Amino acid sequence: MIIEKLNYTLIDLIKYFLKLGTTGFGGPVALVGYMHSDLVENKKWINDSDFKEGLALSQLAPGPLAAQLGIYIGFVHFGVLGATLSGLAFVLPSFIMVVLLGMAYQAYGGLPWMQAIFYGISAAVIGIIVLSSYKLTIKSIGKFEFPALKQNWLLWLFYIAATILTAVTQKEELLLFIALGLIYMVVKAPPEWIKKPKNTSLFLLTTAAFSTIELGKLGDLAWFFIKAGAFVFGSGLAIVPFLHAGVVNEHGWLIEHQFVDAVAVAMITPGPVVITVGFIGYLVAGATGATIAALGVFLPCYLFTVIPAPYFKKISQNRSIKAFVEGITAGVIGALVGAVIVIALRTIVDIPTAMIAEGTVLILIYIKKIQEPHIIAIAALLGVLLKLF
Repeated sequence: MIIEKLNYTLIDLIKYFLKLGTTGFGGPVALVGYMHSDLVENKKWINDSDFKEGLALSQLAPGPLAAQLGIYIGFVHFGVLGATLSGLAFVLPSFIMVVLLGMAYQAYGGLPWMQAIFYGISAAVIGIIVLSSYKLTIKSIGKFEFPALKQNWLLWLFYIAATILTAVTQKEELLLFIALGLIYMVVKAPPEWIKKPKNTSLFLLTTAAFSTIELGKLGDLAWFFIKAGAFVFGSGLAIVPFLHAGVVNEHGWLIEHQFVDAVAVAMITPGPVVITVGFIGYLVAGATGATIAALGVFLPCYLFTVIPAPYFKKISQNRSIKAFVEGITAGVIGALVGAVIVIALRTIVDIPTAMIAEGTVLILIYIKKIQEPHIIAIAALLGVLLKLF
């Protein structure tokens, strides 16, 4: 047995992820790029094969892509302890930032200058999410061309149905996404156990039973964010429709403009987009709520990385699992589009906000050097100028 000699320690890895979590802007694709450039090419802490395996697992399993990859990289050489500490180091800086912003927002949110800032920022966020939704659709389902539509017609059907359902009802049912995954799996790559209906029925009944458990406010908060974290496929933004349906419509924890402001906060802070849950949790139940929300949403991500990691080479070849994930992903991205429609109709309230949203999309398409945080800053300035002067 050959023992690999490492050229770095767990402390080195923790320091790296603390730095990346503090300075890493640009969304999941950019963060993954930073990790590959820094850890594979420059530092040579991780070989390319391990990195690609971690990236494949992160794309296949639910969870925010960059955070999941960071957890996997920690697992490669340092096991569960490395995975745990790497994940915490990556998420902690942005979590602290959103809680501090939550404190400021709660203290000053009613003041005209703060409202003016978020007037511009909220419109820009709509533009960012619209473009992200389009990119996710192209990447996960296919281009808007006849051959792609014909080849993936069932995925497109799931996508369109989820879009319409979410836009009309402004609600989401997790069992619907599980059903879409099962349908696509049965059609494309039916597994052996599908022939045993008792197991499937038991699974669905168990899931339904858990959804009816009565909890206190903090318990409801934890359970809600655990469920949301279990269905973040494709991008951190995929969590937006779940959060909107639950936080605004179902529980009434936040009103509409507070929710859009929460998404905006995620855009102006580094690290994974889903860290917006810390801001939401703080507004709902203070520091305790922020902690519970963050732990809840990242728990599935952590478990879906650490548990299958030792067996991933075998899992990654399973056609049934891939089909199941593809079916769920189509529904989740469709729900994201439906949620964007709902939020946009309530956020784009006049000509200036419409122009900011449209300008955001055009800048992101045609001016590659300008990233989301820069656009958010410009939008905030425009909001102040439009509202206060």
